[in-house]
Amino acid sequence: MTSKRDYYDILGVNKQATAPEIKSAYRKLAIKWHPDKNQDKQEAEKKFKEINEAYEILSNTEKKKTYDQFGHAAFDPSMGGNPYSQAGRQSGPFTYSYSSGGQGVNVEDLFGGSGYSDPFQVFQDFFGGRRQAKPHYSMKIEFMDAVNGVEKTIVHQGKQHTIKVPPGADDGTRIRFNEFDISINVKTHPDFKRNNYDIYLEKEIPFTTAILGGNITVPTLDKDLKLKIRPGTQPNTSIRLSGKGIKHLRSNRHGDFYIRLIITLPTRLTRAQKQALQCFN
Repeated sequence: MTSKRDYYDILGVNKQATAPEIKSAYRKLAIKWHPDKNQDKQEAEKKFKEINEAYEILSNTEKKKTYDQFGHAAFDPSMGGNPYSQAGRQSGPFTYSYSSGGQGVNVEDLFGGSGYSDPFQVFQDFFGGRRQAKPHYSMKIEFMDAVNGVEKTIVHQGKQHTIKVPPGADDGTRIRFNEFDISINVKTHPDFKRNNYDIYLEKEIPFTTAILGGNITVPTLDKDLKLKIRPGTQPNTSIRLSGKGIKHLRSNRHGDFYIRLIITLPTRLTRAQKQALQCFN
């Protein structure tokens, strides 16, 4: 007889729990027992694997139905009469396995905020028999991490993998590794706007600087830059910094950095200021 704990008990839900309730319970427990967040990593990895296994079954309608009817026996390949017992790991009528092939897996820490993705997003295709699709992960990263590249770690199937995101990755970039597919989602930046490998920045300057000229400081991807504004600069004037944009993924080329000057006008003027402006008429 199996000594495994009941999947419903592991997630702390009852058999009448809805799919959103099961998912919510799983997320809370997965975050709590993520090995990177616990000092006792061995115990955390054990709990983390147990939670993932329970969710993998209960989140799938057909697997859940099979589990409710037959219990753990339906997914135990050691059971001689098990109709689903085949090579690989058994999950109801499906067979699947996870492997990194000894290479680093580019996928985000799955529990780092809005970039969350369920570790068991396995889709089964049936075209002339059983066919296993690769797991697909979604990874949300900071804007500057996409610009400069970043390394992260993830514990998958009880093993820690190094994650390398190359400089220049963009929102929607898809990376394929062995049996994994990873899609990159990039957070927005408060100042920089991206278009392919080009960066756009809007910089406000006082109307006096636009008229008389002067110096301003603008942020770029690597450091602040001082710019000289010519007298008589017109609204929406653009300045192009060639090669100061984002590095291309497959070459050493860089995009450009564009600065659009937004001229701000005062909302209140003193009598003397009004008189001075009237001299332009």
